[in-house]
Amino acid sequence: MIVTVTLNPSLDRTIEVDVLTRGAVIRARSARLDPGGKGVNVSRALLANGVASTAVVAVGGADGDQLHRLLTAEGMRVRAVRVEGRTRSNVTIVEPGGVDTKLNEPGGALTAAELEEIGSVVVAEAGAASWVVGCGSLPPGVPDDTYAALCRRFAPDGIRVAVDSSGPALRAAVAAGPDLIKPNREELAEAVGGAVDTVADVVEAAGQLRARGARAVLVSLGAEGAVLVDDDGVLTGEAPVAGPRSTVGAGDALLAGFLAAGARGARALAEALAWGAAAVRMPASRMPGAADVRRDIVRIHPRPDLARPLLT
Repeated sequence: MIVTVTLNPSLDRTIEVDVLTRGAVIRARSARLDPGGKGVNVSRALLANGVASTAVVAVGGADGDQLHRLLTAEGMRVRAVRVEGRTRSNVTIVEPGGVDTKLNEPGGALTAAELEEIGSVVVAEAGAASWVVGCGSLPPGVPDDTYAALCRRFAPDGIRVAVDSSGPALRAAVAAGPDLIKPNREELAEAVGGAVDTVADVVEAAGQLRARGARAVLVSLGAEGAVLVDDDGVLTGEAPVAGPRSTVGAGDALLAGFLAAGARGARALAEALAWGAAAVRMPASRMPGAADVRRDIVRIHPRPDLARPLLT
């Protein structure tokens, strides 16, 4: 069982257009509404591939009610905690080739009492879990060390904690010793305060975060694949996609695949890349199922080319 925690979920509306022109009236080719938020997407990807998961989600207002309905309609096990603030809505505009423009609302604030209630639900669900996964941005008013608190709470019980966040929340979590973090290139550069322009830069930055407390670092690099740095060393890999449809949620699918495959070594990295690539071929923020995952396109490099520049 993998428990995901999403404090700032969303309703994600994805609109496909032929070209995005600022200031113009544009007719959409298609539109889709999905439940969103990093942790929500991780649980959706796990569910689509037959892996047991529970999503702990803060929901508020009419949009929160709709989010809950969408999740339960997918057959997900959801522990929804009602809050006073309104669940946010995000809009993604997708152009041909998978070029995304995202408009993300900040989300409603959480009170200390609401955060305590969510924590109690997570603790109750974590008893049967192998992983607790804290994902996404923190809503206004939530302390930066919220994900760090998950690490400190569950480590004594042998429950592993993964964190996929950014900024102060990620930095605070790293210091608390998470079993896994999954930054993208921009989040990694922000966390170490330096440029990340080559594979060597990725490995160096991941090493810095491991030195600060993170046990394993899985860095998603979009079309250029991913890098895994852990106690076993460094692995890189990629899964090229011809004709990408949408990158929304691809990093979340990648994390879900990694966790589902044991979260260690070449097999887990390969599964992560296969799930992430499958998500890129999906419209909007659909999560891929078993029939969508192609493992034959994955390439793993135990001896990576550290000098390779990152082009995207």
